[in-house]
Amino acid sequence: MDGGVRSRRREQTRRTLLRESRPLFAEHGYGAVGLAEIVRAAGVTKGALYHHFEGKADLFRAVLEEVQGEVAARVAATADAEDDPWARLLAGCRAFLTASTAPGVQRIMLVDGPAVLGWSEWRAMDEGASARHLTDALADLVERGTIAPRPVEPLAHLLSGAMNEAALWLAGSARPDRDLDDAWAALARMLEAFRVR
Repeated sequence: MDGGVRSRRREQTRRTLLRESRPLFAEHGYGAVGLAEIVRAAGVTKGALYHHFEGKADLFRAVLEEVQGEVAARVAATADAEDDPWARLLAGCRAFLTASTAPGVQRIMLVDGPAVLGWSEWRAMDEGASARHLTDALADLVERGTIAPRPVEPLAHLLSGAMNEAALWLAGSARPDRDLDDAWAALARMLEAFRVR
């Protein structure tokens, strides 16, 4: 068997482990999912899992990175569809709230992510995914004079924290659609306070 075929099989096994573990983590949570359950769902051996990942936490990190990347891509695509920079910020923030309210996303990205990896590593991953887009959008608005001159980094962290907290609150909602609208209305009012009149 040539190296190209082996390489493709290894990549296929890695993708299968990610694909099969993600719904398990999403439905049951990191703590309730064992390696035996993951390898059984993926149809591979524990040795194959350890060939690709150092263990369950490393596999979870890869799943989280995938989820964060998908949310960031959805947010960026929604924001980029708007021509006006202020409308881009609003659309991106609303898209983040909407995307992060999906149950599998919430549990992996906002509940288990910080608990499993630790706050510092989770925050670094978050900044590499969606938080960077928020910082860039805010910096552009400050440069344009839409937002009064101020340090962008603290503002980005505050808004990111507010959106993450809103998404967690929505996770326990008995009426997620209505509460999403209420959370968005509150966030939009907060954003408007930063806008230069």
